[in-house]
Amino acid sequence: MTARRSVFLAALGAHADSLAPEVREYVAGPPEGMIGVGTGVFEIAGSPWRWMLHLARPLVGPGLLVPRREHDVPFELVERATIGANGARALVATRTFRFRGGEERFDDVLHIGREPGTLVNTVGDLGRIEVLLDVTVTTQGALRLTTRASRVRLLGRVIRLPRLLGIDGVVENGYDPVHERRTIAAVMRSPLFGTVMEYRGWFRYEPRAEPDRPSGQKE
Repeated sequence: MTARRSVFLAALGAHADSLAPEVREYVAGPPEGMIGVGTGVFEIAGSPWRWMLHLARPLVGPGLLVPRREHDVPFELVERATIGANGARALVATRTFRFRGGEERFDDVLHIGREPGTLVNTVGDLGRIEVLLDVTVTTQGALRLTTRASRVRLLGRVIRLPRLLGIDGVVENGYDPVHERRTIAAVMRSPLFGTVMEYRGWFRYEPRAEPDRPSGQKE
């Protein structure tokens, strides 16, 4: 993925110049024709509302809810930049949480929003939840994603959720110069239930060759 294909840099525009150099390197993504792979450890990951997430899974589908909560959780991040037939850029990501009790996945696709400084995040395998994100740079040069609105797809309709039923999320990607590794911190809060999911930790990120895709599978 070149800088021209980075959804983050496209959303930030001139504000990308305020990113720390190491963060900008990550945000720009791996070279053309390669994927980005991150491996690291979450100091804490999961949800305190495990029972509620188990009940919600039939509605939202797999690849979204993480109904476990542990400390020191190894994880892997795989990111792939794509360009659709209409020329629209997207970033497809899969996070695999390797809990001691079993693996969980969190999948999402980021598209450039209609408004400057925004991204649209479609989460989960079924794509039933859609989140509008504001993309900014912190005073420390980290990338910050903040939820502006949430929508749900049901029965062919897209319904904007009232704030009381939505999720307020903040994700920050930074860099730890002491240990020379990337940092991630994410928290999702509900006005009704408080924190419903969080993860924070560190990872190292590198470009790798794109694995061969099965015959007939499209990017």
